[in-house]
This record gives sequence, structure tokens and C-alpha cells, in this order.
Amino acid sequence: MNPADSSLIEMSVAGFLILSIFSFLYKDNPFYRLAEHIFAGLTAGYYVGLIYQTVIVQQLTIPIYREGKLELIFPALLGILMFTRFFDRFSYLSRISLAFVMGNTAGIFLIQQLHGLVLPQTQATIINPLAGSWLLGAVPGGMIIIAGVITTLIYFYFSKEHKGVLGKTARVGMVFIMISFGAHFGYTVMARLSLLIGQVKFVAFDWLPRLIGVN
Repeated sequence: MNPADSSLIEMSVAGFLILSIFSFLYKDNPFYRLAEHIFAGLTAGYYVGLIYQTVIVQQLTIPIYREGKLELIFPALLGILMFTRFFDRFSYLSRISLAFVMGNTAGIFLIQQLHGLVLPQTQATIINPLAGSWLLGAVPGGMIIIAGVITTLIYFYFSKEHKGVLGKTARVGMVFIMISFGAHFGYTVMARLSLLIGQVKFVAFDWLPRLIGVN
């Protein structure tokens, strides 16, 4: 087969699936469900193959048989116990693996968040927050950060009813929280729009002109 024809076939399949997904904007239909099932199946198959190759083969089988790391038998047994959930009689054994995974993941995540977010943000707030130039906006920015941190912490202080000065300060903290949520939402929308623009560009300027023979 001509490489150009093969490339056109691949582009046509991609364009058809893109249009099938977009067809959901009109209503649910068989083309959308077909594309959805293909995407879900390919994703599941890809991740099963990826996990098998990167985890079972590279991190378990090879180290045990070639490097003699017999201590890896313990996590292998924990992984096998996860499959006991398919058998009602022995499903309780999977709780051992689940408890180990959840506890280990929670501990690692807590340390990552503490050292990656909490401590750096605390340090940036309390160390020289007003250093810099008024002209360049460093000092006003530092004051806004301090106000946002303090008022947000007060907003989550539930040991006392939010009335009077405490209530007004908490409402300021709520404003900072809404600004943060809005900024994150706007960033997410911008990212999704960039993906949408890329798909529309592919269909309108790459696939359709080539399909109908327009250079």
C-alpha cells in the first residue's frame, strides 16, 4: 500500500472518531457510543499492557529471576491477594492488600504534600514577604499574599461562630478562596479549549482538504 494512502486512512479513522465524539453535542447516538467504547477499550488495553510490562516484568519478574531479589515475593503475594475479590469465599483476604496499599499511599502522599506544598508555601509567606520594590509591585503582592493566607485560615476556623470582626475576616477569606477556584477553573477551561482548537484544526485544515483532494 502506498504510504500516502495509508496515512490518509489513518487520518480518516481519526477524523471519523473525532466527529463521532462531537456528535454528542446534538444528542446521544450510535456513532458517539461506538467512539466511546473504542476509546475506553483502547485505554484499558493500553494500560493493562503498560502495567504488565513496566511493573510485572521490569519490577517483579526480572529482579526476582535475574537479580535474586527474593524480598519482592512479598509484594507479589499482596498483588495476588487482590484477585481474591473475585471469589466470595476468600474475598476477605483482599483487605490485607487494600489496607497496605491505602496506608502506604496515604503516608507517601502526606509527606509529598507537606514538603511539596505546605512547607514551601509557608516559607514563602513568612520569609521576607515585603521585600522588593513598591514600583514593581512586589510589596503590594506580598501584602495580598499575607492577607489571603490569614483570612483563608480564619475562614476554616470553626471553633467559634463567625460573627463580628471574625465573620468579616472570614468573608474576606471566602473571597480569596473563590478567586483561587475561579483561577483554577479558568486554567482548566483554557487547557480544554486548546485541545478543542487542535482537534478542529486537524479536521478542518488537515483531514478534510486532503480527503477531498484540495491542496
